[in-house]
Amino acid sequence: MTTLAARPTPARNRSGARTGRRVAVTAGAALVLLLAVLASFALGSRQLGVGAVWHALVAPDGSDASTIVRELRMPRTALGLAVGLALAVAGVLFQALTRNPLAEPRILGISAGASFGVVLAISVFGVGTLAGYVWFGIAGALVAGLLVFAIASRAREGASPVTLALVGAALDASLASGVYALLSIDARTFEEYRFWVVGGLAGRDLGVTAQVLPFVLVGLLLAALVARGLDALALGDDVARGLGHRIGLVRLGGGLAAVLLTGAAVAAAGPVAFVGLAVPHLARALVGADHRWTLAVSALLGPALLLGADVVGRLVAPPGEIPAGIITALIGAPLLAVLVRRARVVTA
Repeated sequence: MTTLAARPTPARNRSGARTGRRVAVTAGAALVLLLAVLASFALGSRQLGVGAVWHALVAPDGSDASTIVRELRMPRTALGLAVGLALAVAGVLFQALTRNPLAEPRILGISAGASFGVVLAISVFGVGTLAGYVWFGIAGALVAGLLVFAIASRAREGASPVTLALVGAALDASLASGVYALLSIDARTFEEYRFWVVGGLAGRDLGVTAQVLPFVLVGLLLAALVARGLDALALGDDVARGLGHRIGLVRLGGGLAAVLLTGAAVAAAGPVAFVGLAVPHLARALVGADHRWTLAVSALLGPALLLGADVVGRLVAPPGEIPAGIITALIGAPLLAVLVRRARVVTA
């Protein structure tokens, strides 16, 4: 007696092929990030070979190459990894929570809150170090995020995507006015703020990365926990409820993750543009709308983009350099123009 093996269904074949493609894309993104890290260690006003970089990392000998790698390039590479990851993942969360393809870490006033906290640190408390800015920046971002969600929740329709965006825009404008007012009355504050606000990785030591890393890790964990809920939210609130998701908890967890990630990134590196806007779009184009895969690929491509911009900034005007925030803004302006023409805010 012979038996016939069950043939795979077309749907199963398509699902397997899609998963295989996503795994391949994720592996490719990891390779791109690895190359960006290597370039960050090797390239700058002084070029170093791969062998010299490796020797400086595993067997430092006090040479110029070891000093350059360990004292200058290692701290900014580590910070670039943390900040790029945080901004990209926060961008995915903001776009999912607001159902707005143009959403990015500035849309809910979070970046403005961090900026206001830094200005207060300089002008009122006399803080003059980047390590000191971090705590005030994170606190400002958290307060701004709480205000946005508290005010939006009191609206008749609750904290809907449109309400969150409107309240965030209003808070962003208000905090920006406060920042400009403080800067206009204190020249010293303006001089110190000017260095921070352009956004970049230079001048930060490993202590800054150590300060923000716990916030980044907690935000990343929360983002992973709400990934399935974000998929349901994309179908609308009613459908998400019907699928058994508690949309209030999903929005709260996703919002808290986005605030922690944005606050940590902006406090450490300044308001770096473009990463949180463009990387989620690129990730969705590569792996589709499943937020588990979008978050994973964004977490790899975000730091790769930021480190790449930092390397370009070092190479275009040696021995000086252009901050990474300016490079990302130059790259992002044309893309933003394209997105504005094609964007559509989806409301439930």
